[in-house]
Amino acid sequence: MKKIKFQVSINAPANKVYDVMLGISNKSTYEQWTALFNPTSTYEGAWNKGSKMLFLGVDEKGEKGGMVSEISDNIPNQFVSIRHYGLVKANEEITSGPEVDKWANGFENYTFTETNGITTVSVDLDTVEDFLDYMNDTYPNALNKLKEICEK
Repeated sequence: MKKIKFQVSINAPANKVYDVMLGISNKSTYEQWTALFNPTSTYEGAWNKGSKMLFLGVDEKGEKGGMVSEISDNIPNQFVSIRHYGLVKANEEITSGPEVDKWANGFENYTFTETNGITTVSVDLDTVEDFLDYMNDTYPNALNKLKEICEK
């Protein structure tokens, strides 16, 4: 696993950025910024600490795919930690095997720091080598989309 980090400053209070990023009040705000990863990106589950969460998208065959995850921590408006422990492939949850082992216990952490009405979102995530270029290319664009939505 490789650890990578991204950051964006958003001219909005932390409670708004947190709400929009996670789609708390309106799931579509989450789907808008994550559409840069997959146009059908969504989630099923709850953002509560300890909850199971599926991060999903539909592939070209119309099958659901994505990650099986747990919300390791959630301090509203401050910090969210997601632990990935499985894959969804062809609509099926897979939590063991060589494909899963590459991702198992990878984390995605979001820290929200507000100063004078400007919120800095720091993203720390683990990724496999195969996805490093994709994440480095896509994540900054997705965070810029989040910024755009929050600053409307």
